[in-house]
Amino acid sequence: MKSLSITTYTPDQTQMLGECLAAQCKGGEIICLSGNLGSGKTTLVKGMARGLKIDENKVNSPTFVIMNVYEGRVSLYHFDFYRLEDPKEIGGIGYDEFLYGNGIAVIEWSERFGSLMPPEYLAIDLSDEGEQKRILKFTAHGKRYQDLMGALQK
Repeated sequence: MKSLSITTYTPDQTQMLGECLAAQCKGGEIICLSGNLGSGKTTLVKGMARGLKIDENKVNSPTFVIMNVYEGRVSLYHFDFYRLEDPKEIGGIGYDEFLYGNGIAVIEWSERFGSLMPPEYLAIDLSDEGEQKRILKFTAHGKRYQDLMGALQK
């Protein structure tokens, strides 16, 4: 497992990082986000949306619906498992069609995915280090995600 840490100092920088990440994605990626409330998960997703030619203002945390779909250069499947008590609860939405489809699946609160966690994915842990400072720790699970992280590093 390879990892990389990037510090951002403003929400705009966090969004720009998301935009850069999305530019490296071709479709079929799974990105798992973790971090406390207010750590910048949705801000990062807004930046990814911008990088996929999706109106970032349409992006909000899908806390009450579990998933939002946004159409752009590549479809963005934005999951939020904050209210998920049992991973089996998502079986009814056909999550695997989205997770393993042609779009980019981004999962907030991915630690609640439990035994359904895919074998390969890019994990991003966001930590709130003060007013606007965020530390994003990227960990690649699988070769594809090591390559993605290497491209992002450049």
